[in-house]
Amino acid sequence: MFMIVFYYDMTKSLIKNMDELLDGYPEPERKLREDMLNSAEDAIQAVQPDELLRKKLKLRGKTLTVGDVKVKLTDFDEVVILGAGKATHRMCHYIEQLLGDKVIRGVIIVPHSVANVYTHSSKVKVRGGGHPVPDKEGYEAAKELVEIAQSVGPKSLVLVLISGGGSALMPLPAEPVTLEDKIEVTRALLKSGATIDEINIVRKHLSMIKGGWLARHLSKAKTISLILSDVVGDKLDIIASGPTSPDPSTYADAISILKKYGIWDSSPQNVKARLERGMNGEVPETPKPGDEAFLNVRNIIIGSCSDACTAAFSKLTKLGYNTIYLTHRLEGEARYVGQMLARLILDIKCKKTKRPIALVLGGETTVTVTGKGVGGRNQELALSAAIELDGFEGCACLSIGTDGLDGPTDAAGAITDCWTLDKGRKAGYDARAFLEDNDSYTFLKKASSLIFTGPTGTNVGDLVILGKLR
Repeated sequence: MFMIVFYYDMTKSLIKNMDELLDGYPEPERKLREDMLNSAEDAIQAVQPDELLRKKLKLRGKTLTVGDVKVKLTDFDEVVILGAGKATHRMCHYIEQLLGDKVIRGVIIVPHSVANVYTHSSKVKVRGGGHPVPDKEGYEAAKELVEIAQSVGPKSLVLVLISGGGSALMPLPAEPVTLEDKIEVTRALLKSGATIDEINIVRKHLSMIKGGWLARHLSKAKTISLILSDVVGDKLDIIASGPTSPDPSTYADAISILKKYGIWDSSPQNVKARLERGMNGEVPETPKPGDEAFLNVRNIIIGSCSDACTAAFSKLTKLGYNTIYLTHRLEGEARYVGQMLARLILDIKCKKTKRPIALVLGGETTVTVTGKGVGGRNQELALSAAIELDGFEGCACLSIGTDGLDGPTDAAGAITDCWTLDKGRKAGYDARAFLEDNDSYTFLKKASSLIFTGPTGTNVGDLVILGKLR
């Protein structure tokens, strides 16, 4: 029995509520919004795992080429697939189709929402786990993954599939840390405004699988990691907390981060004990650059946010926009980034052409949660931009998670413009109050500004597009 994979039909709109997002808008504002939404769809299509792997993986007879690495499959008794992340099911499906019965066994861990609509293949097991907060099912799946990793030998070729979300999906706490301890500190970090780099530094030092430990478990085998990056700068040690990458950070760094965000004192005692013992040299550090664990490991990035941004840039340019690709390294507090970008699009002028203007950015912002509302970083960015765009016709801001899920909501992001706040006002909603309460979802839903896609099967971070007609 083979894995059954449900793909969305790219001949149809990926955005499920496209009509609602365009309904009632006059021209040319309607076309501006439509062009931005279509460009976002093109960007997400460009970073589908099967599309990316088709360019990176080639099978010629018995030789598998992965990027610049060539391996003879006849040198191995088995091909094993291991992995975790929001896009690994798509990656696994493509590789199983390519290699057929050469794949002998394996396990991948994906969000429950994905695992629930797949059947297990006869070769690679598909397990569900919690995201963004880890859970018991992910813990049990991570144990199974490590057991397989520890069983491989010199005649095993291991393909490790990694994408965003992998950190939460494969929780395997190091003693004396428990799963409950890991959940508690993860929740605190997610609410604190800490960057993904900082969150993952802490995670690595509480884990038996992250921060290069998986590479240590796989040290007897030939290992190739295929990585879909959702991290600003494509840092291998940060993507899914770098399970097969050397870790330059330390226990002292992890402690410093928890103290920086006021989490240290309230952290579980087991967490503090583990980190303090590590800082004192009583437990081993994560494997560092030069460690023998990485002698037989190659880490290859198959795609990243820059690919999504490039696709959006190309689409908008073809549609006649004077397009500026600003960066794929966007970071910062979401509400302040949205404010700054809205002011930028309002002020920008192009004297040499009368074409409409578009700005393309990618990356990952953060949200410091102080309120009691519901939202995500893309929704906060779009709502803060709407506050700045209020009353200025001919401008719009789109912010979307390429995985189709923004924070703990069912929305992928939002598109806002000069009329967004007015729609909320008619319902008696004050945008600034909702933003202050981290309740962007509620306001944007009332303003019919949320973008819904469902899980897209990929994950390379966030895409932001701003447009201006004149």
